Amino acid sequence: MELTTVWFILIAVLWAGYFLLEGFDFGVGLLLPVLGRDDRERRLLINTIGPVWDGNEVWLIVAGGATFAAFPEWYATLFSGFYVPLLLILVALILRGLAFEYRGKSDSPQWKFWWDLAIVGGSLVPAVLWGVAFGNIVRGVPIGRDHEYVGGFFNLLNPYALLGGLTTLTLFLLHGAVFLALKTDGEMRERAGRLAVRVAGPTIVIAAGFLLWTQLTHRDAWGWALSGAAAVALAGGVLAARARREGWAFIATGATIVLAVAALFVTLFPDVMPTTLPGGDSLTTANASSTPYTLKVMTWVAAGCTPIVLVYQAWTYWVFRRRLRVEHIPAGGH
Repeated sequence: MELTTVWFILIAVLWAGYFLLEGFDFGVGLLLPVLGRDDRERRLLINTIGPVWDGNEVWLIVAGGATFAAFPEWYATLFSGFYVPLLLILVALILRGLAFEYRGKSDSPQWKFWWDLAIVGGSLVPAVLWGVAFGNIVRGVPIGRDHEYVGGFFNLLNPYALLGGLTTLTLFLLHGAVFLALKTDGEMRERAGRLAVRVAGPTIVIAAGFLLWTQLTHRDAWGWALSGAAAVALAGGVLAARARREGWAFIATGATIVLAVAALFVTLFPDVMPTTLPGGDSLTTANASSTPYTLKVMTWVAAGCTPIVLVYQAWTYWVFRRRLRVEHIPAGGH
């Protein structure tokens, strides 16, 4: 297998891992005002992701760095053409991180209200715009023969990409609700479980519509297979959530996200950014990649460092595996 293909697969794995882990973070943030009826309950929700949210974002940093090093032309075209949505995502993630750190610095209700709003907004914007961005990458964008994006911001707001944004939003909401049912206990666990079941219906309809549109357009055999597997996993997650089997439900919703991302990357290959212009030139794994020597060095570094990172992150989740209850949150604390 060529190293360009290996790195395309590795980047797909990194994005799948990011959406799997950061997806439930976004879901928890979006559900903060829905499930958190008072300050103590909202602190409980934040504490469920408190030990892991910043580690989950490392997957995004590594995915961006790997794209820059392995496929510099893909990185350049993507970040210049998608400058506005990516900037909005970056600002949202910064505000969200600040909110987690500064929300408890004051007992003022107004102070906490604005930081709660930052958490919700900082979760909503990426949850939608990542789907819009990947929808455009798979659909194709206007790229000239010089590999420069020649469209505008509103070219990115097409029906297919907007449906992609709704798909990631609803999937992350479902994934977050299932995570909260798994990570909490008592009344919050029951409330999150009931919400997951209610969110499941719209999620199935929207996600199925997006994946079906994708495969009817591209007609890729592997894409059909992975999309079908994602649909089965999603249905299994819904059934598990109804049966209050939170662990199996979380595994199933996580598998849905991973399989959906895999379906998009398989459908995209060997392109990395197809063009919609008749005289344009699509970016592929061949014409957008770094030199073979660069890819070889990167492969050795990744082979040595990746297992260490995975073991450390798995250990973090194991240490903080305990369910949380409202009673664990001190009354009147930060």
